[in-house]
Amino acid sequence: MSTVLVTGGSGFIAVHCIIKLLIAGHGVRTTLRHPSREVDLRAMLRSGHTEPRDRLSVRIADLNADAGWPEAAAGCDYVLHVASPFPAHVPEHEDELIMPAREGTLRVLRAARAAGVRRVVLTSSFAAIGYGHPQQALPFDEAQWTNLGARGISAYAKSKTLAERAAWEFMAREGGSLELSVVNPVGVFGPVLGPDLSASIQLIQRMLNGGMPGCPRLWFGIVDVRDVADLHLRAMTHPAAVGERFLAVAGDFMSLLEIAQLLHQRLRVWAQKVPRRELPDWLLRAAALFQPMVREIVPELGKEKNATAAKARRLLDWSPRSADEALLASAESLVRLGLAAR
Repeated sequence: MSTVLVTGGSGFIAVHCIIKLLIAGHGVRTTLRHPSREVDLRAMLRSGHTEPRDRLSVRIADLNADAGWPEAAAGCDYVLHVASPFPAHVPEHEDELIMPAREGTLRVLRAARAAGVRRVVLTSSFAAIGYGHPQQALPFDEAQWTNLGARGISAYAKSKTLAERAAWEFMAREGGSLELSVVNPVGVFGPVLGPDLSASIQLIQRMLNGGMPGCPRLWFGIVDVRDVADLHLRAMTHPAAVGERFLAVAGDFMSLLEIAQLLHQRLRVWAQKVPRRELPDWLLRAAALFQPMVREIVPELGKEKNATAAKARRLLDWSPRSADEALLASAESLVRLGLAAR
């Protein structure tokens, strides 16, 4: 089987990619920023009922530095570039996110090309597609790009858009025989394997723990992390994936209130603290004057969205779980791990 490099191995998507690769029989090499994270990674793999034995190795590399990337890519057939910064708080300057995302992507691509890697699969985001546009009736698809000239574009959306743009530009200029495919997930949910939570999972945790007084009028695309990992593996080897980007979304977008209602209906006693009412836009706009995190969501208030994964279904025969299953898997795993109130 192939040897696959997965960057940022302790991340939510990355660890599920590693599990999928190991189950498929591949050898896996992964990068971590700090050696101490290897213990956490292996604990998450055990939580996912996966024992890598001698088929997993770790290299230390940081998106902000050149050191370690040539060694990490050497001898690999494929690279899944999953690592990308996603802060718990609004950064003081947007370059804190943009520079590591963009320059880190270019470091990985250069190392992959130099090592003779066949294909890189880049984990981008719906954030590189569906922001800065007027509200539209049709679902977003892979032909669209986030409009960075619009007002209120978050640093995260800028970082994902600029990093993906840089990747395609690199391929056009100097990619050589290297191939590139891109996966653009919406909000990624599903089973949690450890206490280091992604931003989407933190949203469910806050809802379960009573950390939200109500639901802002926001709409989210939902996809299960296990299906995102599956799409990465399909994009890694399928001939039709070369030079393509693929939206990963399970179905129609859901409002935050609809997500809350699902948790109430299905979790019952575990969801007693989940909010039951929708917050008026004016209240969020007032709070945004004092809270940077609230200010980030104001441009999206009341803006219904949708997106389609028809391309991934058609070209790669991808068939994801339902949005309900992904959301409930998140909540149930948080409760099981003691990370949410019972």
